[in-house]
Amino acid sequence: MKKIREEPLEQLKKRLNDLRLELMKERGFVASGRPIKDTSKIKNLKRNIARILTVIRERSQK
Repeated sequence: MKKIREEPLEQLKKRLNDLRLELMKERGFVASGRPIKDTSKIKNLKRNIARILTVIRERSQK
């Protein structure tokens, strides 16, 4: 979390978009019935997205 807080806002937004795209791909794999190697990947992606959104919202309130 400390590493995320130190990143500039533009980099956070870019990383957020990348994570959302990756999450969409993983959900597509699940929907199509493909087996997933790492079942916790979707959970970790969602957590990382939430962490980034938290930092962005904290900065906007200051």
